[in-house]
Amino acid sequence: MTNKHRWAARSRLPLLVDALALDTTDEPVRRLIGAFGGEPTSVTGYDLGEPALRVRKLRFASGGEIVLHHDTVVGVILHVKPAAGDLGVVDLAQWVKGLTNDATLEELKAALALPVHFAGLRSPYFTIGAGYAGLRFVPGDGSGSAGAGGWNQPGHLTRIVITMDKPGLGLPPDADECPACTDLLVCGENGVDVDATLLRLESAVAAKTLKEVASRAKLTDLRALHASRLMTFVESHLICTSCRHIICFTLYRDGSPTFGHHAVDEARRRPAEPIPPADQWAAQERVVAEQDALRYVDHQPGAWFLVQQGDSLYLDARYSYSAVIDDSALIELDPAERSAYSKGGHEYLRQLAGKIHMSAPYTPDSPYFARDLYRRGGEPGRDYRGEVSSAIAHHTWSAEQRSRRM
Repeated sequence: MTNKHRWAARSRLPLLVDALALDTTDEPVRRLIGAFGGEPTSVTGYDLGEPALRVRKLRFASGGEIVLHHDTVVGVILHVKPAAGDLGVVDLAQWVKGLTNDATLEELKAALALPVHFAGLRSPYFTIGAGYAGLRFVPGDGSGSAGAGGWNQPGHLTRIVITMDKPGLGLPPDADECPACTDLLVCGENGVDVDATLLRLESAVAAKTLKEVASRAKLTDLRALHASRLMTFVESHLICTSCRHIICFTLYRDGSPTFGHHAVDEARRRPAEPIPPADQWAAQERVVAEQDALRYVDHQPGAWFLVQQGDSLYLDARYSYSAVIDDSALIELDPAERSAYSKGGHEYLRQLAGKIHMSAPYTPDSPYFARDLYRRGGEPGRDYRGEVSSAIAHHTWSAEQRSRRM
């Protein structure tokens, strides 16, 4: 027997995979319900977001859980450790031969004879036939060091989540359990109550349970941008500091507001419109603030941006490592670099950005690690990412307007 099929022979996971994308009347789902012990201990249902996602959860005393969206199975969960409510705990040995509920990632890998993949740095998963098995562990640094949590310590596995969607590309079926971000939408008789929802979101940002994503519209600008009718839609993104998923709150020029919860990659792939300069839609105070902000100077597509504030020049240089790291460092040019830029211009910045990338600026050994303003900050409370993103967005909008006039 090949390793490709050993996971199926050594486990009952095919029962879980076969139930995906079906409804509760289909035979594979009825078989799974039987394997979980018959009728569920509890059935809960609620709406999430707007337009509403209808969520229903069937929970069993055996520790199994079936999650449905709009009456279709989107996930099956094996709870290895106790969870809230009427859920029991599975006996993992009954689902994967040779394992106990104290199984580590390495033991799971050996038992299933499958390679481990990662959605991001801290979300391991297996590909199992037409589905995926995402693994949840006690929060930690992933190193397995004593007391740090992670996946190499016995007893840290909490649940196994079976999905049809590849982990990281969509919202997992257990993502709506976060108390910090799942109760922020306010709806009235006519749909989303925009003012009340904005108030809740702003309060969550102030409490640091949410953080605004700098590349999208600020919450405080949302109403004014929408009222200007300069954009077909305007959208704010807010990342939950607990579960790391993103709320997308969108106001449409000619449509109803929407409010959704998304995985990071899913949110990044949502379309965006450049934001017009503040003097076209904002109050005078906001216009003055933008005039004093960073402004675009130059860029190399996909590699770097140069922005300026007063006499200071800042280089936003992109770097990457394999498929794991893709980010940028913000370096304020020192006197020597400014002098070299005045002589070498665009070509000098291309070389400098390459040098920053090759130095692995995400490691302390890089001479740019300590200079990275994104990493170490600067003035208290200053959001460099937000300021750079605004300068780039302003330039992008202006460039599009020029292109349309040509």
